[in-house]
Amino acid sequence: MPTITTSDGVEIFYKDWGSGQAIVFSHGWPLSADDWDAQMMFFVNQGYRVIAHDRRGHGRSSQVSDGHDMDHYADDLAALTQELDLKNAIHVGHSTGGGEVVHYIARHGETRVAKAALLSAVPPLMVKTDANPGGLPKDVFDDFQAQLAAGRSEFYHAVAAGPFYGYNRPGAKPSDAVINNWWRQGMMGGAKAHYDGIVAFSQTDFTEDLKKITVPVIVMHGDDDQIVPYTDSAPLSAKLLQNATLKTYKGFPHGMPTTHAQTINADLLAFFRT
Repeated sequence: MPTITTSDGVEIFYKDWGSGQAIVFSHGWPLSADDWDAQMMFFVNQGYRVIAHDRRGHGRSSQVSDGHDMDHYADDLAALTQELDLKNAIHVGHSTGGGEVVHYIARHGETRVAKAALLSAVPPLMVKTDANPGGLPKDVFDDFQAQLAAGRSEFYHAVAAGPFYGYNRPGAKPSDAVINNWWRQGMMGGAKAHYDGIVAFSQTDFTEDLKKITVPVIVMHGDDDQIVPYTDSAPLSAKLLQNATLKTYKGFPHGMPTTHAQTINADLLAFFRT
């Protein structure tokens, strides 16, 4: 399997298909590069080079005990872009991956970056604080950790079968295949990485990172996102970015890159080509 080894000895698995301008995909918690199948297949057939990695502790990457924080996530992404010598790359991040992309660009600069896309992304900050009164209470994320530690297999199935894809909404038609694929990806990774990752995606404040970014960024979010609530995420990120386009999808769930792949892919393609 293709891997790179980071400076602290972690093997990061990645996929690298096609040729042309590179699009680098950063996945959500607790998934893997496989969650981008619908996008990678679409864009490789549009003449792009598509790359996606498994975050440390996730998927086929090393299940290490430490380093499950945004600094390491961003540095791992930087190591991958350097190893592949990517230039003029487009970075796309979903959920936690959106935070990873934002932190990577702010921390490592824009010399290799052309554009970015944030899909259902966690920035600016998920947890409720005095400065972020619209955030979710810390108890919500503490409960996530407790459920994961008590039995993540059951917890992961419940997340996928319920709020992640909006399958708990009236009239929704759950797909067993989609639910099982989410569960499969989650169970491939390490429980310790996923447990620590909850703190990383919920408590990292990306406000200053967003302010540093000057490349064009499209911020895409469904207004029925039950995982990363819309009002405390996408509109706030778009205001902090210097060159942002906000795209809001009525009724779309958190997992919209899968449930509404045709719409999301078309809008991404239009943004990439402008």
